[in-house]
Amino acid sequence: MRCTKTPRIAAPALVLAAMSLAGPANATTLKRYGGSPIVVAQAMIPRDGMMDAQNPMPMKERYLRRFPQPARVGHLIGMPVLDLYSKTLGYVRKVVRTPAGETEFIVGYSQWWGWFGRPVAVPLEALSIEGGHLVSLDMSPSDFAAAPTWRDTDAPPLPNDAVVRVALSRS
Repeated sequence: MRCTKTPRIAAPALVLAAMSLAGPANATTLKRYGGSPIVVAQAMIPRDGMMDAQNPMPMKERYLRRFPQPARVGHLIGMPVLDLYSKTLGYVRKVVRTPAGETEFIVGYSQWWGWFGRPVAVPLEALSIEGGHLVSLDMSPSDFAAAPTWRDTDAPPLPNDAVVRVALSRS
C-alpha cells in the first residue's frame, strides 16, 4: 500500500493574509511573538452622549438607547458623579420624584472635587452608571455651575429600597 502526502493549506494563514490585504485605513499591524502579523482595527464609535450636530437627539431618546437597567436608590446615594474627563463633579445626596413624575438626582456640586458642594437637581436621563460611579453625559461642568441651587420643595425623596432605571455607560 502506497501512502501519499497531500499538501495542506492552513486556513488561519489564509485568513490573516486576506485581512492584511484588505485591512481598513485605521488598522494597526501587530507582530506576534515568533509568528505572522495580526491586523487590529479600532471601531470608530462615538462615546455615549455625544450628539451629532446635524442630527440632534432629545435627551430622553439618548437615555433609552443606553440600555437603562434597574438600580436601588440606596446603592446610588453617595456615588460620585464624574464628567467625561473623569473629574469629580459631586456626590449623589438623594434621589427625588418631582410633582411632574420625573426622577432627579440631587448632587452636591462643587468645583473642588465635589466637596462641600451646593445641591443641584440633575435629571435621571443626563446620567449613566459606569462601575462604581455615575457619569454626566448630557450635562457639562458649566451646566452644573449654571444650574440653580435645589430647594427642598414638593419633591419627596425616594426610599432606599426603591428601584430606578439608570442608563449604562462605557469608557
